[in-house]
Amino acid sequence: MKHILTAAALALGAAGTAQAADEVRLQLQWVTQAQFAGYYVALDKGFYSEEDLDVTILPGGPDIAPPQVLAGGGADVMLNWMPSALAAREKGLPVVNIAQPFKSSGLMLTCWKDTGITSPADFKGKTIGVWFYGNEYPFLSWMSKEGISTDGGDDGVTVLKQGFNVDPLLQRQADCISTMTYNEYGQVLDAGVSEDELVTFKYEDQGVATLEDGIYALESNLEDPEFQAKMVRFVRASMKGWKYAEANPSEAADIVLDNDASGAQTEAHQQRMMAEIAKLTAGSNGALDPADFDRTVATLLGGGSDPVITKAPEGAWTHAITDAALK
Repeated sequence: MKHILTAAALALGAAGTAQAADEVRLQLQWVTQAQFAGYYVALDKGFYSEEDLDVTILPGGPDIAPPQVLAGGGADVMLNWMPSALAAREKGLPVVNIAQPFKSSGLMLTCWKDTGITSPADFKGKTIGVWFYGNEYPFLSWMSKEGISTDGGDDGVTVLKQGFNVDPLLQRQADCISTMTYNEYGQVLDAGVSEDELVTFKYEDQGVATLEDGIYALESNLEDPEFQAKMVRFVRASMKGWKYAEANPSEAADIVLDNDASGAQTEAHQQRMMAEIAKLTAGSNGALDPADFDRTVATLLGGGSDPVITKAPEGAWTHAITDAALK
């Protein structure tokens, strides 16, 4: 897969001579928010139209699984966390990572300081909220690394299956919960909790972070030179959007708000989210770092007795698109 593009396709993508206004449907992993600012910026600033692309951004939600949308032909490309994408690939859906705008993970545990938790060793005997549907594997791998059981008891942790909210912490149902640096942590603060009352543990700092928000396409589509060339232009424009968003976070947050048809987002929340998202995309030019991929795979394979993947995947990523897009 690393050499999937033909020379002709590379030249076509680099020269931008493909047919005008090629349609691209992008399926987001969640609802419209600053987590996806780079794509909305690229649309708003005309970066896609400069590449002769007509891009439709499809918001996600709790009932939308991007791999299923991609498999059903409802999108040309999707955003997905790598655990979900690799699980889908092992189960028979041949998705391929063609670009990785997020260099760092925003996943962390947020705990009440008054529980006495100061290090992972203090998790023993505590209740910890964990997201499932593939998001639990970094946590399970982390606990395995620490030698801490997830079966409860004084020497283990009790795992609370957490919804996508912060209620278990606020209601003292859990000592710690899963949060993203750019989203749920802010929700805890918005609920009136001060930072001095909390202690946080970033997965990046624990060496068990997995890659988030990669760009994926179907392997079968990548065999088509016209589709390959279209993806080269899409990735090039998208990364231009991301770097603009990094440099102009306040404007980027406003662009996201302008595209939020639901009207559910607030300016203060999106401004804060964009400031944190910029830290996660910093250092990435869009090309997947093989070392980051290997780290993610090792984390998933080490995630307890029921790992999300059972073997190291082959052909799950390619540099061919970014090599052409970033010339």
